[in-house]
Amino acid sequence: MRPDRPAADAATASLFRRIEERRDELVALTRDLIRIPTVNPPGDAYTDCAELIGRRLAARGFTVGYVRAEGAAGDSDRYPRTNVVARIEGPRPGPCIHFNGHIDVVPAGQGWTVDPFGGLVRDGRVYGRGACDMKGGIAASIIAVESLLDEGRLTAGALEISGTVDEESGGYGGVGHLAGLGYFSRPRVDHVIIPEPLNVDRVCVGHRGVWWAEIETKGRVAHGSMPFLGNCAVRHMGAVLHRIETELIPRLAARRTGMPVVPEGARQSTININAIHGGQAEDHGGLPSPMVPDRCRMVIDRRYLIEEDPETVRGEIVAILDDLRRIRPGFDYDLREVLAFLPTMTDAEAPVVQAVAAAIEAVLGRPAERVVSPGTYDQKHVVRVGQLKDCIAYGPGILDLAHQPDEWVGIDDMVHSAQVMALATLDLLGRPSRASAT
Repeated sequence: MRPDRPAADAATASLFRRIEERRDELVALTRDLIRIPTVNPPGDAYTDCAELIGRRLAARGFTVGYVRAEGAAGDSDRYPRTNVVARIEGPRPGPCIHFNGHIDVVPAGQGWTVDPFGGLVRDGRVYGRGACDMKGGIAASIIAVESLLDEGRLTAGALEISGTVDEESGGYGGVGHLAGLGYFSRPRVDHVIIPEPLNVDRVCVGHRGVWWAEIETKGRVAHGSMPFLGNCAVRHMGAVLHRIETELIPRLAARRTGMPVVPEGARQSTININAIHGGQAEDHGGLPSPMVPDRCRMVIDRRYLIEEDPETVRGEIVAILDDLRRIRPGFDYDLREVLAFLPTMTDAEAPVVQAVAAAIEAVLGRPAERVVSPGTYDQKHVVRVGQLKDCIAYGPGILDLAHQPDEWVGIDDMVHSAQVMALATLDLLGRPSRASAT
């Protein structure tokens, strides 16, 4: 219920008012986070951003720890994969609710009309790279938890907030690393909410599956004026692309899922060509030499449905490559899996789904929509490594704005999402933890 409705009980109304009164503070925190350019790749300023969160929460009585994912992809002394985890305990045992947000953002790219790291506030919006995905969500979760503490509502259980890295590149140095250390497993944690931007009135219960692979076609070098003496790897890759375009993509477009994936176009199987690299490198100032390329690499991003078999997903690509090897003179290839994650869906009756959906209806006055994300996010590590099923994504921000120029998050949406998070947290804190229930 909205805080101005008389049906709201006094304690809930007081909590909602407190969050509304901290609107300017919520905006300021979002701007502070945006102004730290945590760009991935390469992993800039992770430590600075983690420490900003850690200092703030330590001042509120949280126990704060910093966990570097040494040895993870991309980790180095120049670009340390620094994660922050903060925890505060209530006076009595009870469940733990964990808010996890990734601090890394994708590169700004071209097409901006505002400073991507300026945190501009205009027309009820905060602009900047990561405003929507997902520094606005991190700020909203922090304000929600702090407001609960200010209201004296943590009477049992525990609250955790983490800022983690590398979600945009698979999450191995962030939630994947922490999950391997037990940070996302019972009995430490009972419920996880990830403030990804799936729209303020939606509970995201999971994501499609993903299979990334690198295909390399092989050839033989020769002088460019006599290509008949060589074997062009780029032409071989063109044949692969042709088969994907004319055979595989139409088949994928015909497959539909019962998963409530948004947007509508993502309710089918898809494949994206992430990159193609062939021939001579371009990192020089002169002209290229006349050479037939003997190597060409392509990275593919295959997103698949819960109804599909992962082995079939891989097998469809292998079948194309093997057939070309059979019928195309000189064709040969290597195939390397880059990453793979199964589709994930949290049960609609799970406590965290019920609590957040009820809170959305109470705050916004309309039923929550249950959706599935078109792309994976860090729920995959919580479920797969942490073996914790009670995990969802919920946060402010419009999904379609993620990774776009002039990315923004609505201030009203951040306030409402903070109210939803706070109310859902109270609901979950009132439930027995798995450890105490057993």
